[in-house]
Amino acid sequence: MDLGIKGRKAIVCAASKGLGKACANSLAHEGVDLTICSRSQESIDAAAKEIRDATGVMVRTVACDISTEEGRQAVLAACPEPDILVNNAGGPPHGDFRDWDRDTWIKALDSNMLSAIFMIKATVDTMIERRFGRIVNITSRSVKAPILPLGLSNGARAGLTGFCAGLGHQIIQHNVTINAVLPGSILTDRVRDTVTATAAKSDRSFEELMAERETGIPAGRFGRAEELGDACAYLCSTQAGYITGQNILLDGGSYGGTL
Repeated sequence: MDLGIKGRKAIVCAASKGLGKACANSLAHEGVDLTICSRSQESIDAAAKEIRDATGVMVRTVACDISTEEGRQAVLAACPEPDILVNNAGGPPHGDFRDWDRDTWIKALDSNMLSAIFMIKATVDTMIERRFGRIVNITSRSVKAPILPLGLSNGARAGLTGFCAGLGHQIIQHNVTINAVLPGSILTDRVRDTVTATAAKSDRSFEELMAERETGIPAGRFGRAEELGDACAYLCSTQAGYITGQNILLDGGSYGGTL
């Protein structure tokens, strides 16, 4: 299927690896020119080279912290009027809410809620003027089913979800949509690192723990990052202009609810 977005311009945040990189790669294979960012210049340049070599599209890089105003301004200077915005950021640490002070909460909100809202604020009006815009937030399955040790993520991402649900209803008339993809157990470096750390603290092997986690997924396997990337690309397509305010789970059937 031709998604009809060849030649469009996209900003993809936190795109040096994992889910952000997968989204950038899927968009690039559709002919979308990219501006991608991460905190490390070396890692974002390496990702850009890989994507350029595979697709031939234009890829600009920005090394910055997207949770700061300075970081957002640097990305917007490189691509001031994107047609597509993919918001993404690493999740905050797990723990007990009794241990989190105001500064801890503000850091989580800056990273997983406010940075996306401010990127939307900076780009949505030009999308409306051009009568084309696609905004996709990479959030978490926790907005559907909270994960107990991840209260910071649960709260921040749920706040972003609520804000975007309201805004999506306002701007769909201009052919501008906002949706989210909610990853479940996707096999990324972060998952591997988490399981490696757990194995190191126990008498169980990495392979044993990975197999146990897979057994708990109805699909019987971890998801692939490229599967999420392709879902993101579809939500950015011309064909997806009637989809807005949705939270699309990619969890192999793990969520047990009906809504």
